Amino acid sequence: MRLIIMGQQAFGKDCLEAVLEKGKDEIVAVYCAPDKEGKPVDLIKEFALEQGLPVIQPPNFKDKKVLDEIRALRADLCVMAYVTIFVPEAARDIPTHGSICFHPSLLPRHRGPSSINWALIGGTTKTGLTFFWPNDGLDEGEILLQKEVVVGPDDTLGTLYFQKIFPLGIEAALEAIDLVRSGNPPRIRQDESQATYESWCKHEHAEIDWSQPVDEVYNLVRGTNPQPGAWTIHNGDVLKIFDCSRVEVTGTPGEVVQVTDTGFIVAANGGGILVHRVRPVNDKKILAAEFASKSGLSAGVILGN
Repeated sequence: MRLIIMGQQAFGKDCLEAVLEKGKDEIVAVYCAPDKEGKPVDLIKEFALEQGLPVIQPPNFKDKKVLDEIRALRADLCVMAYVTIFVPEAARDIPTHGSICFHPSLLPRHRGPSSINWALIGGTTKTGLTFFWPNDGLDEGEILLQKEVVVGPDDTLGTLYFQKIFPLGIEAALEAIDLVRSGNPPRIRQDESQATYESWCKHEHAEIDWSQPVDEVYNLVRGTNPQPGAWTIHNGDVLKIFDCSRVEVTGTPGEVVQVTDTGFIVAANGGGILVHRVRPVNDKKILAAEFASKSGLSAGVILGN
């Protein structure tokens, strides 16, 4: 088939590379977001140019010129591999078989742009990915295929995405393309009664409330590691907390109950968090033990507002 690959960053680039390596389809164009001044060239653009593929970067998909350009490609399918810009029906439906889109959750659960963050924050033990036929709703189109992923008790946003969902998503992209090529691919309507939606997981959502159950605190830290980073207050400044583990301790919520060679322990409701790595304000990530030594953090200090 003649394919348009639309995407960005590492996932888009690896999806494009996998399609090229498989060799079954012709890439007629690669679409990605416009360049941003002062930012590195997108990985998918860089790789596509290295492969001699045409790269197109429209600011939107509403202009007649942009739509005519897509029509001229005579594509059979558009594969949307990590797309954050809105692509309307007028553009999506131009290829013979329309467009399919990647989403890192088991739709209809966790629609929205921070689906992995919120799944972890909510303590889920199973998530996955979906390729679906997008419509003008947010992640609401019919499902083409899904793959499940087990969420480990210590998975973070980083490990869950890069070690599990990302590689499985590349395999699923190739399978999804094969399903479309074979004819009569699945179009399974999403169960709206099971649908959830969450917006971006931002800094203001990542503040630690040490009075919450220790498991909820732990899930917040791992669900925001590495972005946007869970945080608390120390001496009036934001202190971001990344790598950590749960321990059995008692103490006032937010109290530093012990400083060790491997970090410091903060009491929560029903247990404690052993913090291994932090990022002080206007600084890089450092070992928690190093931070404690430099800042004078000691047992009895109360973190938080």
